[in-house]
Amino acid sequence: MQSRPEKPKLAWAITGSGHYLDECLEIIRDLPDVDLFYSRAGEEVIRMYGHDPKALTKDGHVYRDRAASSPPVGLFYRGDYHTLVVAPATSNTVAKMVMGLSDTLVTNVYAQAGKCRVPSIVLACDAIPEVDTPAPDRMVRLWPRAIDLAHTEKLRSFEATTVVDSAEALYETLKKRLEQVNADHG
Repeated sequence: MQSRPEKPKLAWAITGSGHYLDECLEIIRDLPDVDLFYSRAGEEVIRMYGHDPKALTKDGHVYRDRAASSPPVGLFYRGDYHTLVVAPATSNTVAKMVMGLSDTLVTNVYAQAGKCRVPSIVLACDAIPEVDTPAPDRMVRLWPRAIDLAHTEKLRSFEATTVVDSAEALYETLKKRLEQVNADHG
């Protein structure tokens, strides 16, 4: 096992949504040393939208959902990360997070981040009653179900979890968090 890094870094988990995907990838590309965690659907969607999952981070590692026990969660136990971002987060992932299910790499790292008291920022795709979102070939209008909106609201009450409703809010929340981390680890 590798030794603990001198300075914890950012972990970013991507699920299988095209909603906010380009905005999230734009933020990721501007971040130094971020590790990416893909759900199986997240990796598929990245490819469907024309991106290479291996080329999105300059200095970080890429972890894929290929093992039942999600071995990369051990990195949270070692203190490798100061923050977990889950963005974009599908309604399926949000529902699993709310129910405490950890059956994908993304839901498992979210659970372990919480158990290790690592703050999480979640950009929930289903946070407003009506939304226009890009499909791979066109824009579509969606109306999230009441249950999807209820799960997003419930997730807001979870300890060490900040839920944001837009890419702009994600950017601003992450910027503040990174400023705090840099001040703490100066």
